[in-house]
Amino acid sequence: MAVQKSRKTPSRRGMIRAHDALVAPTLSIEPTTGETHRRHHVSPSGHYRGRKVVSGEDE
Repeated sequence: MAVQKSRKTPSRRGMIRAHDALVAPTLSIEPTTGETHRRHHVSPSGHYRGRKVVSGEDE
């Protein structure tokens, strides 16, 4: 079993955790409908990069 040789200081612990912060997902606005959606994902209405790519139930 691995056992640490010496204790990590709070400063060193903070440096290790420096990149662990949560970030909000990047959002885009669909040019045709104006909806906000995640980057590289289809919008809720089924549009992607200005084109309808998923047909809805009502169509």
